[in-house]
Amino acid sequence: MANHKSAMKRDRQAKVRRLRNRMNKSRMKTVVRRVEEALLAGSEEEARAALAAAIPVIQKTASKGSIHKKTASRKVSRLTRRVNRMQPLG
Repeated sequence: MANHKSAMKRDRQAKVRRLRNRMNKSRMKTVVRRVEEALLAGSEEEARAALAAAIPVIQKTASKGSIHKKTASRKVSRLTRRVNRMQPLG
């Protein structure tokens, strides 16, 4: 545990940021999973709707700094390509 006042503050900030990052990433993974499930179900309308909902969430996660902006771009690109091809993973 931290002993100095500044180290204790740094510890508090790190905890808050870790929880915030975990929340953002969890929300992003949920919307990505919904796209995956729509792809597995073979429903093109659901997949496109899920993708349209997922893209802003992924980009917002990157804008908050929870993931790198290029990681977000890669995720959006791969999901879009899979929805366009309607190919489930696996």
